[in-house]
Amino acid sequence: MANNTKGRRDFMGMALGGFTALGGIGALYAMKRTWDPLPSVKAAGFTTIDLKDAKDNVLVTEKWRGKPIFILKQSKDMMAKMKEDDKKRLININGGHYVVCVGLCTHLGCIPGYRPETEDFLCACHGGMYDSSANVTKAPPPRGLDIPPFRIDGTKLVLGETGPEYKKMLADGTTLPV
Repeated sequence: MANNTKGRRDFMGMALGGFTALGGIGALYAMKRTWDPLPSVKAAGFTTIDLKDAKDNVLVTEKWRGKPIFILKQSKDMMAKMKEDDKKRLININGGHYVVCVGLCTHLGCIPGYRPETEDFLCACHGGMYDSSANVTKAPPPRGLDIPPFRIDGTKLVLGETGPEYKKMLADGTTLPV
């Protein structure tokens, strides 16, 4: 009889250990799920913009992760006036050249306005100015407008994904990570 009781205790101990292990695995899985971003948050991280109908020197403003994104297609005249260094900031999509940038001044985060007649951005708060490639032309901004991560898909620009063109801009110092 004593032998039978010991066997039951061993079995009960193993069963309890198994249930405890399963409970622990379940708890770890539940914790991991709470750390994962919700599908709605993941979806909010990407914005796709089709630029097939974009017009020269007309600013398009989109929203990505709560920030304004400026997209400006450069005309042939704008390209002719631009320095070679400034052209590094442009993105070639289906033969058109675009500046794509976060529309927040790098000085204090104000939203600059685009002036099509002078082909520049003016931050009225402190008088900072950017040219049509979003490079600083008048201080106080410390650097050009930031370029968000992007990937090109035909005539579409996918904001929030890191494509080879963006990686090259990061590698050569054209922009900083956003």
